[in-house]
Amino acid sequence: MQNDIQRQILGAMLLVLRPIARAFLKAGIGYREFAEISKTAFVDVAGKDYGLRGRPTNISRVAVMTGLTRKEVRRIRDKTESGDAIEMTKLAPMSQVMHRWFTEGEYTSENGVPKVLDFDSGDPSFAGLVKKYGGDIPPGAMRTELKRMGVVEELESGQLKAVSRSVVGLENHEKFVRGLAHVLYPAALSLDHNIDKDRSENPWIHVSAFTHSVGEHDVRRIRRVCSDKASGLVESVDDFLAAYETLHEVSDRDDECRAVGVGVFYFEDESTESGIFE
Repeated sequence: MQNDIQRQILGAMLLVLRPIARAFLKAGIGYREFAEISKTAFVDVAGKDYGLRGRPTNISRVAVMTGLTRKEVRRIRDKTESGDAIEMTKLAPMSQVMHRWFTEGEYTSENGVPKVLDFDSGDPSFAGLVKKYGGDIPPGAMRTELKRMGVVEELESGQLKAVSRSVVGLENHEKFVRGLAHVLYPAALSLDHNIDKDRSENPWIHVSAFTHSVGEHDVRRIRRVCSDKASGLVESVDDFLAAYETLHEVSDRDDECRAVGVGVFYFEDESTESGIFE
């Protein structure tokens, strides 16, 4: 059973995951993909951070720590070592349906263009496509979601036309990637550092300012002022860090480098794998 501390942590994590889930769904990424990449992260950290005498943690211990089976741990490790850490073992239902619509001869014309399909009549039909490749998802729900994602268009005749093979609903996905890599990732680094008992004497700043007592008519002005102040802070810190970059370039030192920055939180990235600050 979970103790009170674990329940509090999981409750806070649920708050964090809700906006992330909202953004993921906008990008056409569902739970299956998220669960797979989450397993990869748990196996990777358990394997690298808890080994004995400098060696990686063995598969049995990783299984105990993560709650995964040894078979699953081995599968994820093999996939990571082969360079396929973010490759899915199976496409999500929406992606599977669109992939088949664009590739299966039954659903494409002689020149390889996806056929315009009736919803549930004729052979082939959209309903037949979904029943064959969409798991237990009802055809009506699949149609609604594919239309929302902008990859399927419903014609005046009621027929369905495949518009895009890729199920990605974000026009500016680069902004999402930058936010995850340059904001959430360093914020998580800072949080992890501050809860580590071995680092308790050297905490990093990780603060926020908020209030529950702002009138609705004041929000617009406060948003603008906070944006200006935050931008000014970040720009001044950026100038400060740039000075150190120049100092390092002209020195003859051969010491190792790491990424550092401020959110408003401070972080250091010792990982050579992320590469996001290069």
